[in-house]
Amino acid sequence: MSTPPNSDGSTTTEMPVLGLGTWQNTDPEDCAAAVATALEMGYRHVDTAQAYDNEEHVGDGIARADVPRDDVFLATKVWIDQLAADDVLSSTEESLDKLGVDYVDLLYVHWPAGAYDPEETLGAFEELHESGRIDRIGISNFQPEGVTEAVELTDAPIFANQIECHPLLPQEELRAHCAAHDVEVVAYSPLARGEVFDVPEIQAVAERHGVSEAQVSLAWLREKGVTAIPKATTEGHIRDNWASLSLDLDDEDVERIDGIERRERRIDPDFAPW
Repeated sequence: MSTPPNSDGSTTTEMPVLGLGTWQNTDPEDCAAAVATALEMGYRHVDTAQAYDNEEHVGDGIARADVPRDDVFLATKVWIDQLAADDVLSSTEESLDKLGVDYVDLLYVHWPAGAYDPEETLGAFEELHESGRIDRIGISNFQPEGVTEAVELTDAPIFANQIECHPLLPQEELRAHCAAHDVEVVAYSPLARGEVFDVPEIQAVAERHGVSEAQVSLAWLREKGVTAIPKATTEGHIRDNWASLSLDLDDEDVERIDGIERRERRIDPDFAPW
């Protein structure tokens, strides 16, 4: 059994600036192996969600790795059809059972859509926080007005807003708004689902440093104070992303990437709030 968050609400594990994303990784063995490989390599941040249909496999990977549970920053998300108060509580218990843990370090509202009711949903999240089932409250895909509302409605802090963010969608306004409210930004699809590999400015910086375009994009996000959770399933990609932590971009590199004019949102469902 792992140790739950401290009774005074203080955090147990800091959020590492690079994590492993698991979206679309639904093969039981591939998912568990990717998680275990990443943890053995040095990753300490793993991100999943109810909607990914892989929480059990992620839990298997965590159990397989020779890394104490309390050293792992584990995040999951509540899907839009489970955001009524009772459903938040029951579905989170199911997530904990599937993951094989007593608590998660961060629980997100996956989207402000479907059954999302700010007061009811966030009230249930606070109940989970107070009971020690979750260490931090997160939101995902929230626009500035939704961030403000969530912050104002909760006594416990809103820890992070997980959004699509990468060099083709830098999200300057939203990032600034989150910073003003002491909300961390976590980037999903930080490689724009592979599009960064074909951007000349990123290619030039990668060639200059002798690294991959993925490493450049992840290092650029780190320079912006953004935590990235790139999805990776093979050991090669997991290792390449990990190597981004050793890449330091200079002002010229950052300015070149900042100057990219191409803009592209890769995740845009009908129920999105923008």
